[in-house]
Amino acid sequence: MYNVVKRTFDIIVSSILLLVLLPMLIFTAAVIKLSSPGPVFYCAPRAGLRGKPFLIIKFRTMKLGADKGSGTTALKDPRITKYGTFFRNYKIDELPQLINVLIGDMSLIGPRPERPQLEEKLNEKIPNYKYRHIVKPGLSGWAQVNLPYGSSISDSSEKLSYDLFYIQNKSIWLDLLIFIQTIKLIFNMKGY
Repeated sequence: MYNVVKRTFDIIVSSILLLVLLPMLIFTAAVIKLSSPGPVFYCAPRAGLRGKPFLIIKFRTMKLGADKGSGTTALKDPRITKYGTFFRNYKIDELPQLINVLIGDMSLIGPRPERPQLEEKLNEKIPNYKYRHIVKPGLSGWAQVNLPYGSSISDSSEKLSYDLFYIQNKSIWLDLLIFIQTIKLIFNMKGY
């Protein structure tokens, strides 16, 4: 029953958000196209449910070819476009992932998907890391609303403990709590 309600919630909420946010999505796409050469969207492989790969969709916030370097992004990274920091701070770059939610690759709530190269490293170094693929990845998750951004192995290990807590305790109420906390974080500009 939980899976049916969750999928229904994902479809309804992502459809409504895409419609309501359409003017902002069009405006963001225009700003990216006019301010930086290259495509509007950045699509990259991620591991989904049961480790099945899918392409995540984001607004591009980095200069063309920037993804060929390090996978991590510094606070004042010169690879970020003129308006990229603003889009990242307010999570506007993540909004196209509502399409991933609508088509079923992702859920609104679940563990955040990682890059395949990073996944390999984390699978080797962190016990039970693969268990986070028991559920669909999400736009936001228990780790994102409870922990600051981190990119080290120990940060990923701590995030995993929160992801596993979510998987063991998943419920509609926990999903709603995470959804509300995510909105609060976005409006407080506390990036996760």
